[in-house]
Amino acid sequence: MIPIRDDTPKFSTPFINYLLIALNTLVFLYEALVLGPHSREAFVYEFGVEPARVLSALGLANLNVSHASAVPLLTSMFLHASWLHLIGNMWVLWIFGDNIEDYLGHFSYLIFYLVSGLAASLAHILLNPNSTIPSVGASGAIAGVMGAYFLLYPSARVLTLVPLIIFFTFIWLPAWIVLGYWFVLQFLSGAATSIAYSNRTGGGGIAFWAHVGGFLAGLIMIKLMPQRVRPRSRFTY
Repeated sequence: MIPIRDDTPKFSTPFINYLLIALNTLVFLYEALVLGPHSREAFVYEFGVEPARVLSALGLANLNVSHASAVPLLTSMFLHASWLHLIGNMWVLWIFGDNIEDYLGHFSYLIFYLVSGLAASLAHILLNPNSTIPSVGASGAIAGVMGAYFLLYPSARVLTLVPLIIFFTFIWLPAWIVLGYWFVLQFLSGAATSIAYSNRTGGGGIAFWAHVGGFLAGLIMIKLMPQRVRPRSRFTY
């Protein structure tokens, strides 16, 4: 299922959401158009989350890594592996992020987004502690946004592209079905991946546990963070 748009109104301009989309796009343009293939690979290894390297930097493991660093916990959420990876993530952020920013306020939304991304990276690290493969992408932070939307607007309608055997159709579905289906799929895929790579140093591909961790962080934080205070109207009706 691919979400196309939602019908939840917003009452403020989502400046931070626009900024996040712009930053992710600019960083990827730098990766794709400025760096050469070898430089880009080195760039991803330097600023992507490599679990073994981050654990060593945090003093939680003594692993054989070239150099330890915790900086990728922040930088990795602004890197992407391909145009499709970038567009897919930014599209989902565009659909759901504006309403969460509207609910929290600009600064609180930025903190929410970054902490969701950190939680996602930590979940990926803890479940792949020996991996030396870098993980990149904003999907963990965006998963936090999706978790918050799941709680705040479960009955909101989401126009969704749904495959029906060999055809595709557009259906308006409740947000709790679209986002709940996505979360269950990530959890089951993460469990299957963990079993498949249980005897290896960590596999590549999609960081499903980062998505699960980000989504759960979003569920928790949106319950703890206060809703923005909106100015009262000076008029009565």
